[in-house]
Amino acid sequence: MGIFAVIGVLLPFPYYYVLWNRPQLWVNLCGKSREPCKLMAQVSVFLKLLQFLSIIHVSSFSWPPPLYFWPLMAFGQFLNFRVYQLLGESGVYYGVRFGKNIPWVTEFPFGYIKDPQYVGSILSLFACLSWVPLKYILLWTLGYIFMMHVESKEDLATRAKPQS
Repeated sequence: MGIFAVIGVLLPFPYYYVLWNRPQLWVNLCGKSREPCKLMAQVSVFLKLLQFLSIIHVSSFSWPPPLYFWPLMAFGQFLNFRVYQLLGESGVYYGVRFGKNIPWVTEFPFGYIKDPQYVGSILSLFACLSWVPLKYILLWTLGYIFMMHVESKEDLATRAKPQS
């Protein structure tokens, strides 16, 4: 495996792990002038860009993609879009961990698919299997599975107190 690709694929997961488990650190770092969820979203987009850049050099692109690409990518991105639509930026980017009141959502895909955002991301990754070697898809998927496990356990005592 290319070390640059491995590091790039795994790069966001320690960040998410720390923010989930030590949210007060992030809230304190953001201070009163920066909104923790918005800053987390911005950093996450940058890390996602680094993930994609790191995987490009081990990928080989051809057109058209195989037929399985379309349903996997379409449903995966639909799930991601729907999660963002229902939860908003604060719901997706750990608002509840940063002391925000995020309403509980039961509309589809919640209540039907466990961890729909991660499932959507994994489906989208597997859609790219004809371009990206399986070992990198599996590594990225393991990162998502790890975060699904981490986020399934929440210690309410570790929720951050908002900056006043």
